[in-house]
Amino acid sequence: MTDLIQPTIRAATEGDLPALRSLFAAGMNEGEVRINDTGADIENIADGYLTDPEHNGFWVAIGEDEAVAGMIGVQRVDDAVAEIRRLRVHPQWRRRGIGSALMQHAVRFCRDREYLKIVLDVRGERTGAIQLFEKFGFYLARARSLDDRRLLDFYVDLYAEPEA
Repeated sequence: MTDLIQPTIRAATEGDLPALRSLFAAGMNEGEVRINDTGADIENIADGYLTDPEHNGFWVAIGEDEAVAGMIGVQRVDDAVAEIRRLRVHPQWRRRGIGSALMQHAVRFCRDREYLKIVLDVRGERTGAIQLFEKFGFYLARARSLDDRRLLDFYVDLYAEPEA
């Protein structure tokens, strides 16, 4: 087993864009991103996540080598609901606690903003991510087919769930 680490989680900046693009591209290569997903929110990270920090956020995890090891975003859906987006961990950092640290940070952000529900979707073949979401109390809402792949919609009700 690989050792767990305590990554530094910080707000993403425009300077992180090359690393974010790389994580997004790696997801494309691994089939984790829908074919029609352009990554426009990554290219326009300031507009998509950073201009309204009261409701949205985007963070990076910094690994032991001081490089971006992972990323996660939260976008407001409406007054009561937020969506977790773009959870990615660099392959060399997987299974070392990076994803858990990012999820914990994003869920805490949503709780602090008093969102009542968090939603997210994930490809059916991403079993590691699905286990992580379940660990954080997310429930499967539905399974659907998109681009000939199984897409799973998850949610957690923050008003009903104990703090993780």
